[in-house]
Amino acid sequence: MLRFLLWDFKRASWQYDVMVGLILAFIFFTPRSWFRDQPRAKSVVMLPAEHGAQVFWIEPDLLAATPEPGRPARAQQLIHSQSAGKKHTLVRLEPIFDEEKEIRGYMAFARP
Repeated sequence: MLRFLLWDFKRASWQYDVMVGLILAFIFFTPRSWFRDQPRAKSVVMLPAEHGAQVFWIEPDLLAATPEPGRPARAQQLIHSQSAGKKHTLVRLEPIFDEEKEIRGYMAFARP
């Protein structure tokens, strides 16, 4: 067991091949949930809202290259492309910060 732990086998020996096989089996057959590695949502997501308003979550990467004054217009374009051509009027765009004051995303409030 100590030889397995210290990887004390010559290359191309059957013990070496068994170790490589075990590593590959671990990589390919381990469930994704063990590592909390879940697929990410779309870049623009419509969230549930009340009173007929519509709220969208926008990933920060989509607006990072846009200067501050142009962000509402770019957010309007992203919302329009996400909502299958339905017209929405952007009411406000709020950045969402984390504990370190880094932007985690934007909440875009729109009305039809």
